[in-house]
Amino acid sequence: MNHKTYHRSKTVTVFFLCAIVLFGLAGRLVYLMVFQSEYYTLKARELHERERSIKAARGRIIDANGKILADNKTVCTVSVIHSQIKDAEKVIAVLSEELGLSQDYVRKRVEKYSSIEKIKSNVDKVTGDAIRSYAMDGVKVDEDYKRYYPYDTLASKALGFTGGDNQGIIGLEVIYEEYLKGEAGTILTVTDAKGVEQDEEGEARVEPVSGRDLYVSLDINIQSYATQLAKQTMETKEADRVSILVMNPQNGEILAMVDVPEFDLNNPYTLQNGMDAMAYSEKKRQELLNAMWRNGCINDTYEPGSTFKIITAAAGLESGAVKPEDTFNCPGFIMVEDRKIRCHKVGGHGAENFVQGTMNSCNPVFITVGLRIGVERYYSYFRQFGLLDKTGVDLPGEAGTIMHKMENIGPVELATISFGQSFQITPIQLATTASSIVNGGRRITPHFAVKAVSADGTDSLVFSYPVRNDVVSAETSETMRYILEQVVAEGSGKNGAVEGYRVGGKTATSQTLPRGSGRYIASFLGFAPADDPQVLALAIIHNPQGTYYGGQIAAPVVRQLFENILPYLEKKGYNRT
Repeated sequence: MNHKTYHRSKTVTVFFLCAIVLFGLAGRLVYLMVFQSEYYTLKARELHERERSIKAARGRIIDANGKILADNKTVCTVSVIHSQIKDAEKVIAVLSEELGLSQDYVRKRVEKYSSIEKIKSNVDKVTGDAIRSYAMDGVKVDEDYKRYYPYDTLASKALGFTGGDNQGIIGLEVIYEEYLKGEAGTILTVTDAKGVEQDEEGEARVEPVSGRDLYVSLDINIQSYATQLAKQTMETKEADRVSILVMNPQNGEILAMVDVPEFDLNNPYTLQNGMDAMAYSEKKRQELLNAMWRNGCINDTYEPGSTFKIITAAAGLESGAVKPEDTFNCPGFIMVEDRKIRCHKVGGHGAENFVQGTMNSCNPVFITVGLRIGVERYYSYFRQFGLLDKTGVDLPGEAGTIMHKMENIGPVELATISFGQSFQITPIQLATTASSIVNGGRRITPHFAVKAVSADGTDSLVFSYPVRNDVVSAETSETMRYILEQVVAEGSGKNGAVEGYRVGGKTATSQTLPRGSGRYIASFLGFAPADDPQVLALAIIHNPQGTYYGGQIAAPVVRQLFENILPYLEKKGYNRT
């Protein structure tokens, strides 16, 4: 091949290679411009879009009468976009003045190079509208929502509250977060390369979806009266705390849950009794807040004392260890191994049958019944009644029963358990177990939530809860209702009697640990009507001063509650079985 031929061949090769490259580039260009145009148009648009979130309206919490317990207030979020601000000094002056912020604080955010910078959220609407009226470039005022509780402290430990982001923190607000929160929306604005909004492009909005309304069994009228009684009792008895639970023993619906002192739901981070939060370290401050928010009805355990004799009696009857007509003799004490365990009546009750022993709340009678049942069988009833499990109440932080292991229970431990000492349970556990014993033997699940309904009312989700039918026989349940009615009619619970109504119940007075501290817990559990219970109430008074017997100070609380709410429930036709 001569020199000219070689160069000609090389030139052709280069030409073909260039042609192939150009053809490939052209093909790629066609592919990108035609087949991928939509994708890259979207990507280009995204580079020039600025996104702002729109909060969804949180679902309301609504009581059994249709009263709104938790609602939303319209508030505003004020933000700035550095690249769009034309008069920075005016923006700084106006925002610091209207929002009550220092100019240094606002300046740092105004001068910050970012796509969008939040200045302040939860701004009241009047202030937000005032800022909007200045029509300042680069200042955005977006409407938002803030949780609002119309009744302030009422049912605070049950309802709970939300944080700055409108997310549930405690109570029903956090348990039903997925139903209440809704879905946030967005505002999309188009900007040029410098970040300045293009007016001709306008705004694109993805509308938020409001959360579902949560309908609950709590009755504001019963809750209000129970709270009033609890506060009065706490003041007159100089008690540390007073708890009142009211529920439907047939289906587990909770009508009221009071644990005073309560706290202000609209100011949940403000400590009680004028305590200055800033006077404490962050750790101590949080401890004080947690204690203030703590719901004693479900988060705390206590020795129930004689109200627990309801469980011992039911186990004794169910096992055949005792019959109502069985006779006993109480000399004022009973010897268990080498331990002398006294009755509350020093001189003793003398001869009495089991019904009378229950009416008298006689410790030796119940110790005898417990010893007859025996450790293994008694423990099996503990399990059968559900006492070794949590109730499943729809609130966070439920505590479990604190009980001896079966292998550690000897005759003395069994004796003390039989009359409600040497172990601990929660108030909600006691109320639930007692309900299951007097309602025919069905272990119900205590709860508040009834249904969750979409904001437009077109979709409703009804909640259901587990029920177990093998707690006690119908015969044992009927006998227990009769015996507990006698306790109120003629026995230690007579201060819980309500004229015109059949009431059953049991008193309790327990000494807190350490023994001999002089601190007591007085309580009374009552239900009505005694033959077909539709409402059950438990009142617990922690560390009352002066008289501390449950029959004298706790039974009257439930009596007053029933005197007020039983006629009210009758008018409502209350029979929600």
